Amino acid sequence: MMNQGVRVRLSTMMFLQYFIWGVWYVTVSTWLTQTLRFSGQQVGLAAGATAVGAMISPFFVGLVADRLFATQKVLAALHGLGSVLLLAASLQVTFVPVYVLLLLYCFCFMPTLALTNSLALRQMRDPKIEFSPIRVLGTGGWIVAGLIIGYLRLEATPIPMRLAAASSLVMALYCLTLPHTPPLAREVQAGVANIFPRELVELVRERSTAVFTVASFCICIPLQFFYAFTNLFLNQAGVQNAAGKMTGGQMSELFCMLLIPWFFRRLGVKYMLLAGMIAWAARYLLFAYGDSGSRMWMLWSGILLHGICYDFFFVTGQIYIDRKASAALRAAAQGFITFITYGVGMLAGSWLSGAVVEHYAIPTTSGVSYGWHSIWMFCGACSTLVLVLFLFTFREKELVVLPQTAVREEFE
Repeated sequence: MMNQGVRVRLSTMMFLQYFIWGVWYVTVSTWLTQTLRFSGQQVGLAAGATAVGAMISPFFVGLVADRLFATQKVLAALHGLGSVLLLAASLQVTFVPVYVLLLLYCFCFMPTLALTNSLALRQMRDPKIEFSPIRVLGTGGWIVAGLIIGYLRLEATPIPMRLAAASSLVMALYCLTLPHTPPLAREVQAGVANIFPRELVELVRERSTAVFTVASFCICIPLQFFYAFTNLFLNQAGVQNAAGKMTGGQMSELFCMLLIPWFFRRLGVKYMLLAGMIAWAARYLLFAYGDSGSRMWMLWSGILLHGICYDFFFVTGQIYIDRKASAALRAAAQGFITFITYGVGMLAGSWLSGAVVEHYAIPTTSGVSYGWHSIWMFCGACSTLVLVLFLFTFREKELVVLPQTAVREEFE
């Protein structure tokens, strides 16, 4: 087990990492829609800048961290440059410069999700036990961000992006204090051929990993509806302090993350992933029929399901991929799952969410409203389809690579 000092430093890293993301991303659609009057398709594209960044950057930067430079130095450089780009984006008022600057920022930020995971996991002997108590501080950062923005009623302003820019600069400096994490594959020459390493391709070709990869891609399509439009939906539904209330999802995420080791031992990876997908479908059904009056409990329930939605699918998936990959390629493996989930899947989701939301646009005298019941029912149907396909196709009984040893372990 790692010492307490390293645990505190890694926990602080996670807090700052997800505070930066949570402070601007949750409310950006409200600012773009209510203040800048962007269309649903434009908002979907802007929110989907994270997906484009996740597609392009993590493989390249993951391999840089694996083969060329220490991970903490790569993190410092990315967050420093990201601070400048995010501040510049907050000063724009038209779509093209906002989108271009957000896209460039996401090229810097999205790789840091994989790299913070990789750096933390490199310090651990037993990731399935040690990772979740550290990663949970990231959830804490997201909660604090939402409470601040909601309490100060800044959702329709560019101030959240400026606060995120300042926090990113702090994170850049802090990364230089993190444990030294040198590249593990320095002896392998970096090049274009290593963007998709042979070992990673072989890993993805395994049946269990292939099914998991496809499911990860598919579930992220309806996920983008939630990330891009929930804050706008709650505000249009008349929910007061929507950003603050949305932190209830992260509070449940925090609680569920602490329970991951217990559930991992009893359910195994397949049934944890299934539980996460069931929660996705249930959440969208609750959103479709909830309101800010007598059925506010349905909106609250949909928000609180976020813990199961996120932890049981995404955190479990991160641990699963880490245990399947060899030590020398773990940053690239984390980059791969980021590429599939926050990259390809959410890019498809950003395009589809913008198109669907715009399809259900309802012009009003004060702006534009949307047919949220139909939108959320569409998301619920997509989630249910992924759930059924995963249930009948995923099987896992593979050789799992652990630090300094390889054992045959059955996850189911």
